[in-house]
Amino acid sequence: MELSEAIRRRRMVRAYRTDPVDPGVVDHLCDLARRAPSAGHSQGLDLLVLEGADQVGSYWDVTLPPARRATFRWQGLLRAPVLLVVVVDPEAYVARYAEPDKAATGLGGGAANWSVPFWWVDAGAAIEHVLLGAVEAGLGACLFGLFEHEAAVAARFAVPEGRRLVASIAIGHPDPGSDGPGRSADRRRRGLDEVVHRGGWTSQAAP
Repeated sequence: MELSEAIRRRRMVRAYRTDPVDPGVVDHLCDLARRAPSAGHSQGLDLLVLEGADQVGSYWDVTLPPARRATFRWQGLLRAPVLLVVVVDPEAYVARYAEPDKAATGLGGGAANWSVPFWWVDAGAAIEHVLLGAVEAGLGACLFGLFEHEAAVAARFAVPEGRRLVASIAIGHPDPGSDGPGRSADRRRRGLDEVVHRGGWTSQAAP
């Protein structure tokens, strides 16, 4: 499959069959994430892989208690056989930029010195690799946030202190019969001419 085709076909899938995903395919998606760019080759990315009813169920126990689960809109999402939790280590970036070849940037002085924390940027690149890889593999995937559940998930799965949980990705075989568009699906995609600003933000930009 051509990359441009995978990009055009990619969408968030919110309903899955319970069929397991081949572990080799899961490893391949993780390898694609591992190959995403990282600032200074800091490599501060980790992936928490949850597979099977027990592990995935434990995640939902933390993030979606049974009292809320019955009325959850996306019941098919709960059937996803694989969840990837994307984890970053800000201190890996700080340590890398404290090394001699990067020390002049001042970014090795602490996470607060980063006006744009590139661990979030790099996590986004890794996530997109997974989402596109899922399309190539004939699978569905859905990215969603942990928000107020970040600390609870980190504690449940013994994520080391100092790591940040960026988001989760559900992966599995789509179940089109029980899926449906999200609430934002009818929002118009901005046109290329609205997004691209050549030579300046407006035609009146100073030369």
